[in-house]
Amino acid sequence: MWKLDQFNYSRRPSDTIQIAKLLLGGNQPVRVQSMANTDTNDVENSVAQCLRIVDAGADLVRFTTQGTREAESLKAIRTALREQGCEVPLVADIHFNANAADLAAQYTDKVRINPGNYVGSIKIGDTSDYTDAEFAQEYEKVRARFIPFLNICKEHNTTIRIGVNHGSLSERMMNRYGDTSRGMVESCMEFLKICKEENFDRIVISMKTSNTVMMVQTVRLLVSEMEAADIHFPLHLGVTEAGDGEDGRIKSAVGIGGLLGDGIGDTIRVSLSEEPEMEIPVGRLLVSYISERKGHAPIVPQSTAELKSPFEYSRRVTHAVGNIGGENVPVVFATAKGDFALVPDYTWSVDHVFGADNEIYSVFSTQSLAALKADKDAVKFLRLEYSDLNVDMLQLLIESKDLVVLLQTNHQNGVGEQRAFFNALLQANCTVPVILCKNYAENELQNLQIKSAADLGVIFIDGFGDGICLENKGSITAEAINSVAFGILQASRVRISKTEFISCPGCGRTMFKLQSVIASIKARTSHLKGLKIGIMGCIVNGPGEMADADYGYVGAGRGKVSLYKKKECIERSITEAEAVDKLIELIKVNGDWQDAEV
Repeated sequence: MWKLDQFNYSRRPSDTIQIAKLLLGGNQPVRVQSMANTDTNDVENSVAQCLRIVDAGADLVRFTTQGTREAESLKAIRTALREQGCEVPLVADIHFNANAADLAAQYTDKVRINPGNYVGSIKIGDTSDYTDAEFAQEYEKVRARFIPFLNICKEHNTTIRIGVNHGSLSERMMNRYGDTSRGMVESCMEFLKICKEENFDRIVISMKTSNTVMMVQTVRLLVSEMEAADIHFPLHLGVTEAGDGEDGRIKSAVGIGGLLGDGIGDTIRVSLSEEPEMEIPVGRLLVSYISERKGHAPIVPQSTAELKSPFEYSRRVTHAVGNIGGENVPVVFATAKGDFALVPDYTWSVDHVFGADNEIYSVFSTQSLAALKADKDAVKFLRLEYSDLNVDMLQLLIESKDLVVLLQTNHQNGVGEQRAFFNALLQANCTVPVILCKNYAENELQNLQIKSAADLGVIFIDGFGDGICLENKGSITAEAINSVAFGILQASRVRISKTEFISCPGCGRTMFKLQSVIASIKARTSHLKGLKIGIMGCIVNGPGEMADADYGYVGAGRGKVSLYKKKECIERSITEAEAVDKLIELIKVNGDWQDAEV
């Protein structure tokens, strides 16, 4: 049975399945895919966009399929693509309409269904607890509807993706398990049980949420449950509603990259609120970067005991040294001075660290321990790598209450080596605060965003790290590097320093110009530090995926928008022309508005 190794990279062995002519899982490369945002019934434009996505390097392409009309259109799209020599597998994305799934399974290569809304509840509008009998009754209702679909898929050699979304768990699962990872896993395992009973194995699984911490923990929990049940279906990874630009790239790399680094994942989709073909280079870069960890020199932990669960978040307990560690949010170190929009807490230059008020602190190494011990400053810094961590060093870290570690790594699997360092501290009950440091040599900003987020985000998700320091030897500006550092902390949900926009990538269900709306809302609200604003194309996942957002802007039909305050819909079906102004009014009425600094 495969088990997550927190220190050494090894890819989870999954079953190999076939989607049209494409093999996925097993020893196959991690496949990269995207989703069209055209109207599926617009066959000509859908075909053209699909070809652009494939030209960008996609292995699969998905289309929204709201009903039987869209399923018929998908058949026409597939025929047109094949006539042009394009053999890319096509995926039908189904929500709510099981009849559309039945039809799409006859016309396409793969069908994605969502267990949360595949069939309706037996207790519509009733929020009372489900009895065991009612819970079982609804399961039988699901089973009775799902088996005919499986039979159609068997007949046509169609693969399915069981795609559980945090934002659309069924009322039954929410009632019993709450808004939790366990509820998502149970929802999935229920459908897998039926598949196993029916001897259906052309299956891919996804567990998606816009919350990177929950996404990583949920997938890890699912894999653990699947391994215990001797189930090894391949996994599709994605962070829903990741957003656009830098935020979308960093957030995707934190969640997807963290799991790929765990050895989990057989296909990925980076969900950006941009044109679909823009997602592919990001996904390719992420897969390529993680693959560099293969065959690395073994990392030998000082103890193999796991003191922290990979399935739930708890921050490592540290004592405070100044404003570092303890109950303080993780700090940001810059390695060069600049005119920063977000001011770093410290600047590190060779042998000194400078505070925000020009305080000067010394930086020591293993070669200057005598000077460190003689230093009387209230705060001092020590550069360390995992290989420096012997018995004497651990004792120094335990005894020194004025010391902060600058943890560096040059290992091929830096994530595993830094985890080994933290594991040793946990075993020794050492509470010294630690800054995660990583050096790069990138000239392209996107490369730095993806690589650093994949390297460091998952460590913060694991509950480690009291700060971050990125150094880059390439041509990227100090301001841009600093923005990436703050972005990683925000995407890992350990420090909120700017407005968080939870925005979907758009699809054929979106009835307004998503990208221009996002730009308009960002232009007027990006100064609202710490506020979370959801911008969703439709109601399928909108209200659910933005459940922890403070405000929501959700498509309600062609040219119509509904506005939310948390989970409550405040205004329904207002015109798109007035929606952004109304959103600003809603924020002001609830006391969350502040004027931007001039």
